Amino acid sequence: MSKKHDDIFNDVLSGLDGNEPAAPAEDGSGRAQARFLKRSTAMSEQIGGGRQEKVLRLVDPASCVMWEGHNRAYELLTPENCADLIEGMKAQGQQEFPAIVRRLRPAGQGTGPEFEVICGARRHFTVSWLRANNYPQFRYLVEERELTDEEAFRLADIENRDREDISDYERARDYARAVKAYYGGQQKLMAERLQVSPGFLSRFLQLARLEPEIVAAFASIREIKEIHARQLRPLMADSEAREAVLAEARAIAQESPRVATPAILSRLRAAGSKTAPGKAGVQVTGRGDGQVRFGRKGSAVVMEFDPEISDAALRAALDDYLERRRS
Repeated sequence: MSKKHDDIFNDVLSGLDGNEPAAPAEDGSGRAQARFLKRSTAMSEQIGGGRQEKVLRLVDPASCVMWEGHNRAYELLTPENCADLIEGMKAQGQQEFPAIVRRLRPAGQGTGPEFEVICGARRHFTVSWLRANNYPQFRYLVEERELTDEEAFRLADIENRDREDISDYERARDYARAVKAYYGGQQKLMAERLQVSPGFLSRFLQLARLEPEIVAAFASIREIKEIHARQLRPLMADSEAREAVLAEARAIAQESPRVATPAILSRLRAAGSKTAPGKAGVQVTGRGDGQVRFGRKGSAVVMEFDPEISDAALRAALDDYLERRRS
């Protein structure tokens, strides 16, 4: 193949495989034919559905806003809790992974934000912070997609489900909103769509229903865990214990400096476990991943526990109860 023909193939097929254009053939035919084969294979894969081309854009983060259904509390992002991402972008000199966005308006038409962010709040915060702090060359890398709200919710959930930098309570609020907005209140349907167990979803929805007084007792919603709701749930079922827990939560919320999370849980459980005058006492105990409640019902002692508690945690709770009874 002549060099002229080789250049024609370069012009026609350039960019189809997403790589930089290959250098001109040096052997007159072999390299040009190999390049043609590679690019024609890329065309075949794309036509056959085995290959997808994505268009990425570098935009000003100011042109983007968070989707109202985003599962992360953007206002809680700080340079401190995004420090890993900030240092990573500085080291790489760019944002490595694109955020997922939806278009709000056609390019060049109208005013206001152009995109809404489905996934990528921390990346948006980081790029914005860098641009405002002596790194104006950084731009926000995004991938535009067409998604329904339900698809956007599932995509955001999949991306963030195993990340430790999004709290249980943020996720719980997102689930509580979504089960009404997208699944007609049907928890089973939502669990199927998210491919999670009904028990997993139920625990997070229970957390979302945690009383506002208890939420306010924590210094930040990022500190509230799913297990905290499980630990308090038996106490909240008893009207007298519930009032004691809420009163203690209101007192904790007024204290300064703010009480550490372990102390909050200890005080709330202690307040709810106190024996009320003329009424049998309630003891709540547990270690690690579970909780057991002991209370009197007539002349009997009733033992209640989460059916998903581990054997080890159940044995530990029973040992605790026996030790208390002997003391």
